[in-house]
Amino acid sequence: MAESTSKKNKHQCYIAVPSQIINSLSSSDFQTLLLSPKKKTPTLSVKLKHFLSNPRFWIFLLFLFGLVGMLLMWLDFDPSLPFSENPCFISQERGEIISTVNENSIVNDEKSKFWKQPDGLGYRPCLDFSEEYRKASREIVKDRTKYLMVVVSGGMNQQRNQIVDAVVIARILGAALVVPVFQVNPIWGDESEFSDIFDVDHFKNVLANAVRIVSSLPSTHVMTRPVEEKRTPLHTSPEWIRSHYTRKLRREGVLLLRGLDSRLSKDLPSDLQKLRCKVAFHALRFNPSILELGNKLTERMRSNRPFLALHLRMEKDVWLRTGCLPGLSHKYDEMINNERKRRPDLLTSRSNMTYHDRKLAGLCPLNVLEVTRLIKALGAPKGARIYWAGGIPLGGKEALQPLTKEFPHFISKEDLALPGELEPFSKKASLMAAIDYIVCENSDVFMPSHGGNMGHAIQGHRAYAGHKKTITPNKRQMLPHFLNSSLNEAEFNRIILDLHKDSLGHPEHRKTGRDVTKYPVPECMCNSTTIHSSM
Repeated sequence: MAESTSKKNKHQCYIAVPSQIINSLSSSDFQTLLLSPKKKTPTLSVKLKHFLSNPRFWIFLLFLFGLVGMLLMWLDFDPSLPFSENPCFISQERGEIISTVNENSIVNDEKSKFWKQPDGLGYRPCLDFSEEYRKASREIVKDRTKYLMVVVSGGMNQQRNQIVDAVVIARILGAALVVPVFQVNPIWGDESEFSDIFDVDHFKNVLANAVRIVSSLPSTHVMTRPVEEKRTPLHTSPEWIRSHYTRKLRREGVLLLRGLDSRLSKDLPSDLQKLRCKVAFHALRFNPSILELGNKLTERMRSNRPFLALHLRMEKDVWLRTGCLPGLSHKYDEMINNERKRRPDLLTSRSNMTYHDRKLAGLCPLNVLEVTRLIKALGAPKGARIYWAGGIPLGGKEALQPLTKEFPHFISKEDLALPGELEPFSKKASLMAAIDYIVCENSDVFMPSHGGNMGHAIQGHRAYAGHKKTITPNKRQMLPHFLNSSLNEAEFNRIILDLHKDSLGHPEHRKTGRDVTKYPVPECMCNSTTIHSSM
């Protein structure tokens, strides 16, 4: 039965062959046909020989090499350069796309101790005005008889400081403040007005319960000839201001002040110090268009990773005004020396000091080599993303090569901005400085190469925002070590780290003579300890 089933499952196949062919074959031929071996498969060497002899192969190979060569030239590829941390970053200046493949280095950079934030000790903004101050405010904002006009000068951050003091002086005099007038900057020819840089409505609203702000004089005072004062001494007290200006202001109704830089004392009663902080950190908000672009550039810069912002003061006018030398080459040092001889009025102070004395006293901006060594010694990873704020340095971007060679991810607002984004601001230095201010204030770590108004303002702003890491170069103590060629790198780094352990943005109490907008503790910030001690 099983055998029968097996036979049924067998199938036979037949090939139909014409009878003429079969009849023409002999029995031996037929047998040979059935038993002939299969056709021999060509070996690999035979196939390769046949493939290489095909002209199409060589044409395709030449085309492929040509295509790769064109791509490399287009990308300006340099295999010796490290890859960028940002896999999609496009440098608009060079038109190149930089790719990242080393994810491990990115992770290591992010974990670097360099990004660790200081202990803020729980300090937070604390602007609790006294009952006496609040009671006086109700009368001051009602007054319609006294108006203070001010003309502010200098760069954007210098103007900012003067606006802060103008509000405080208006408060001291019980007068309304007319929106400050900006003097045309003689260095950059910047004709920006208050509303070009700051949000006027926000400025008025924030200060509405302390000082009345008006855009212009009312019709009752528009024809009044203001009393102009140009001789306000440095560091004046509220008592001096009241005794010298109150009577004139009541008589004429309008007082005009110029040149307010450092005219008001740094040491004021607590309520007036708090008012300074309120103006600097709350009322002076940038114009919406500037704020929007600054925030966009910040997000592009961060790209989900921390970044360092450097405010580099290496422009030609900086070297002229500080009495220092750029240290780029003999050519540039001679250029600065010769121009300073022609324009001695540009030197801001201490004209009796030599360049060497200024340098050792910590009065000179750090040059590019010193900045590079400093941030490297402080632990900045080689892959750190660095935002460069400031004007074009003397010597152009080539002067920054020591820094960009050590830290290749060196990016400016021009690199981050899309085509046309900076165009509305590019011809006004104050607006460009405001954009830099926003990115620097929001960076994970900030360091200025020189103090100056912007460095001080951002330091205070970052402290008020929670004591974000801000490196203050200890120039006076570290420069001798920069000149000591006998130190090896490890020892040099150890010394530099030790010198800056207390200069990284930790809470620091304001000392007499210092600006509260740079050191907002304790007048404008408090923690649980200070709250309990005051109760």
